Amino acid sequence: MPPRVKTLAHVVSHGPHCLDGVAAAVAVARYQAGRADVDTRFAGNSEVDAVLRSLAPGPDGELWITDISWREPETDAHLTRLARAGARIYWIDHHRTALERFRAGQVNVPFADFVLSEDYAASRLVYDYLARRLEAEGRREPGFVALRRLIEMADDNDRWLHRIPGSRELASVVRILGAETYEDLLTIDADVTYTPRMAAARDRVAAEIAHSLAVARASRVERRIGNVTLVAAVCDGHPSEVADAWRKERPNAVFALYDAKSLAVSFRRSTDCEIDLSRLASALGGGGHAAASGAQMPELRTALAEALAARVGERLS
Repeated sequence: MPPRVKTLAHVVSHGPHCLDGVAAAVAVARYQAGRADVDTRFAGNSEVDAVLRSLAPGPDGELWITDISWREPETDAHLTRLARAGARIYWIDHHRTALERFRAGQVNVPFADFVLSEDYAASRLVYDYLARRLEAEGRREPGFVALRRLIEMADDNDRWLHRIPGSRELASVVRILGAETYEDLLTIDADVTYTPRMAAARDRVAAEIAHSLAVARASRVERRIGNVTLVAAVCDGHPSEVADAWRKERPNAVFALYDAKSLAVSFRRSTDCEIDLSRLASALGGGGHAAASGAQMPELRTALAEALAARVGERLS
């Protein structure tokens, strides 16, 4: 009997600097072990449409879209053509903006299956969904089962619960290493023991956070908007850690942090603030969750360049 030919499974997930998106991709890869060859690509919100439209899985292939969504009708059309040609497309996401678009009928793709819920982070939704599939298939994948702690840490950090020791630190390691962390997590053990590369990145985190906090303090600006305090600043990486340090001292506040590393804006809020940051980010071309979201806002780069030119121009003249 000839050997069974593996199919090709494409994975497109949020990343590569997002623990939740990376963990979701790792879960799909371990589920597919011995069953399909996996091609994983990471994308930011502004890149995902182009990445999805560049893919063309065959009629027996699969496409898993995790922790991210697309916006352009052309992408819907492309995914629909793939599905009608026989590709099986799965979408698992937890971002409120994506869920609202779906409920409003703005996503029109014949999915093989989908999971859309705000109950958990995307990695947890992916893991639970695939665990149910494994049980239904009567398959045992010890490598997949061993991911449970990683998934719990990713969910804990992404939902800003921070009840599991090490979850925030692991997220910082992913932000530093990016796609390299995906390679390490593909073979991580059940205890999430750091590889030498991950351990070295962890050792860099504390110094980087201290530096970023210093940059943020020097650039901090506050504005009173109704009964909410808006705190804006520039940071050099680790916006979540900067916001976490500040939210303890400023009640009912929204933090808008322009990250000089990612060239994006991260929105966070104090524990008592009820502003829906997913809506704020959506209005600025981004997305995310009620308590943590972000947007690219490329016009800020132009504004910074104009301010720089004006300042330098004063001295030149």
